[in-house]
Amino acid sequence: MSAKSFSTVTVATVLIFFLKIQLSRQAPLNGSKWSYIGPDGEKAWPKKYPFCGGVFQSPINFHKDILQYDSNLLPLEFIGYNVPSTDQFTLINNGHSVKMFLSPAMSIRNLPFEYTASQLHLHWGNQNHSKGSEHTISGKHFAAELHIVHYNSEKYPDIAAAMDKADGLAVLAVLLEIGPFNPSYEKIFRHFQNVKYKDQKVLVPGFNIQELLPDRLDEYYRYEGSLTTPPCYPSVLWTVFRYPAKISQEQLLALETAMYCTESDDPEPLEMVDNFRNVQEELYECFCAKKQCRVICVNVKNWKGSSAALYHYKNTAFSFSCTSLCCLFFSCCICAWATVQE
Repeated sequence: MSAKSFSTVTVATVLIFFLKIQLSRQAPLNGSKWSYIGPDGEKAWPKKYPFCGGVFQSPINFHKDILQYDSNLLPLEFIGYNVPSTDQFTLINNGHSVKMFLSPAMSIRNLPFEYTASQLHLHWGNQNHSKGSEHTISGKHFAAELHIVHYNSEKYPDIAAAMDKADGLAVLAVLLEIGPFNPSYEKIFRHFQNVKYKDQKVLVPGFNIQELLPDRLDEYYRYEGSLTTPPCYPSVLWTVFRYPAKISQEQLLALETAMYCTESDDPEPLEMVDNFRNVQEELYECFCAKKQCRVICVNVKNWKGSSAALYHYKNTAFSFSCTSLCCLFFSCCICAWATVQE
């Protein structure tokens, strides 16, 4: 084995071992706060939440250079998504987004495990710049993005136990663009005035959550990534539907203007706008050690300073397996050789 090959294998082994150690550690939740702007904004996240500067980070940009067909992927199976109106969801303003808790009878199948629904929430921009999606396609932002969060209920008792595990979560992402009025989304949006300020809650009658998904469910992007908010655990199996759902301009405006990050008695109310994380792939060096390219992306800038093992290899050319992106019609692989420099 050549010195270069030995270095490649050694570094990949060290990184995998280090990832396992990191996943066993909790991010500093108590006493920590975060936001999308200001001193606690996205650039500061890795200081308090180390995973945000680590591996498998989301969101990403899907583009033709990384897409390949994967015939092994199946259409998702939705269980219990049609919730009767006699049941109720709780909608809450959590200071970062508007979140709706879902029925534990809801789940999805045709993934490595069965995943039970936990909650859904949205990300958006502002009324002057309606490009608030987190994921992008060929560099294009969409108006907003819906996330439906599920946890691995075959292995873990609840989302709290699952969220920091590598196989813990599965998230469905729906890109939103401007179109005709959407009565299904209005079943949530009509309640925004009741959750105008942080910690306000309102009950929402049950409805068919599958109506929030795009018409075409057979084409999607699949990859292993992370939560897009602190603590950024790399624990998410992402399914990003290729085709967007549509909401009206008026509905988007309501989303962009109705809520505040602050409580009702705050003397300086802060509008809840631009609550999306920027695309992460430009922050990473991605290294591919195998032909099948199972992807792990390393944020060299933030990660090498926190690990003696990685710091040792900071000037070494090495390869490492990079984030595998797949969709029903395309599976994705980012592969590159690179030299990590100071």
